[in-house]
Amino acid sequence: MAVALKTRERIVLESLALFNAQGERAITTNHIAAHLGISPGNLYYHFRNKQAIIAELFAHYERQVAQFLQRPAGRALTVADKTYYLEALLAAMWHYRFLHRDLEHLLDSDSELAARYRLFAGHCLQQAQAIYQGFVEAGILVMQPEEIEALTLNSWIILTSWVRFLCSMRPDDAPLSEELLRRGIYQVLALESGYVSPAARDEVRTLQARLHVPLSAVLP
Repeated sequence: MAVALKTRERIVLESLALFNAQGERAITTNHIAAHLGISPGNLYYHFRNKQAIIAELFAHYERQVAQFLQRPAGRALTVADKTYYLEALLAAMWHYRFLHRDLEHLLDSDSELAARYRLFAGHCLQQAQAIYQGFVEAGILVMQPEEIEALTLNSWIILTSWVRFLCSMRPDDAPLSEELLRRGIYQVLALESGYVSPAARDEVRTLQARLHVPLSAVLP
């Protein structure tokens, strides 16, 4: 049983690496099996097809996001929390960048995954609104409920489309980097800048400087 679990974990980890490096559409189960040095039959023992591997990776992504995208209980939010959320978002986007790059194709190819994604997206939007409300209550942001709703939606659109934007604006052989994704996180912070309270402005500006990536690096 231990050997079977180890093989399954290897399939998941190496599939993620291949999808991230070459794009999901360029990789088949035969490619994955050959990369691992196992037979296609061995791979199919653990996963019936490529969609099953993708579903497993999406489940890992869901769990990672769920761990950090929640408002802490029993205390007020701080600018340090904002740093934590943004850095955690960056890490998740980078680690599972193929999901962002190939999202439309993945959802079109698998109706079950599409239904799961809609539930995931709805939950994320709810959690993000609660977090923004927490920043308002802490005096870091000054916003009305309808502005929180709009900012949450706009931030989600940026975060979920940023990788595809980068791929559309750069040559096919230009690699993605964590720095390029960092600029997407900065764009979210820039959306919030008009709502930052005077008391929190200096701390937030320091965070903006930390996350800023020149546009010339994004659009070579």
